[in-house]
Amino acid sequence: MSFTHLHELIRIADEKQMSIADLMLEVEIEQSLHTEKEILERMNRQFSVMEEAARKGVETPVYSRTGLTGGDAHRVGEYLKKGCSFLAPQTLQAMSFALSVNEVNAGMGRIVATPTAGSAGILPGVFISLLDSGRFSRDELVRALFTAAALGLVIANSASISGAAGGCQAEIGSATAMTAGALVELGGGTPEQVGHAVGLALKNSLGLVCDPVGGLVEIPCIIRNGLHAVTAIAAADMALAGVKSVIPADEVIQAMYMIGNALPESLRETGLGGLAATPTGRALRERVFGKPQGME
Repeated sequence: MSFTHLHELIRIADEKQMSIADLMLEVEIEQSLHTEKEILERMNRQFSVMEEAARKGVETPVYSRTGLTGGDAHRVGEYLKKGCSFLAPQTLQAMSFALSVNEVNAGMGRIVATPTAGSAGILPGVFISLLDSGRFSRDELVRALFTAAALGLVIANSASISGAAGGCQAEIGSATAMTAGALVELGGGTPEQVGHAVGLALKNSLGLVCDPVGGLVEIPCIIRNGLHAVTAIAAADMALAGVKSVIPADEVIQAMYMIGNALPESLRETGLGGLAATPTGRALRERVFGKPQGME
């Protein structure tokens, strides 16, 4: 299976009466020549890395090597304890975990790219919050990572997951869609509903530019992970409620690809436009690197 079109993935899952996770696992067994047990054990180790990164910054403030960012996951975690949040506690916890993963990344810690380092907080943030909720077992969540992987492969093969190629929509948008789709399958949704979740989540990220201040994966990357963890949960609930993506998910993915190609170079991870080009963005870059843009 090539994993290039979501409608084909959905069709095969329906025909075989399999979940997308089981279908992905079946393909992985065929291609890697490893046993199901070996593959699940490897994914379980990846999950452990995700969990460590998600908890680290909430328990103790983690700061980046540059000093530009850090401590926000801990701040949100402490705020959560007050019991006065507008978001439901579990949703806010997912946000704090997502922030933590990207703070750990900025601090040169260990993370799992899901699908990239710049968007690595969304999937782990949501999944670790579900683990803590007790609603799903660790084994169920590990298996659901294969659903997310299959969806990520479709996007990567038919469009892009690179901020340099397609803007932040290709990184944050893809991670949000992967997470939303995996949640729908966890929640008992059909493969078709998984597809709608992907479409709903991704269309909400269309046009999102990649404008890292100083070219560093810190501002606004970390905050975007926290906010889009909430978006992924919302998109999953919409799909499970029966809300459909009027534009099919495959067409949304292609729209993302075309939008990414149309973005100017300054808005594709070069650190030249968007927030990076604001007076504050330029000043922060100079603070880190000691010289203005273009003076290297």
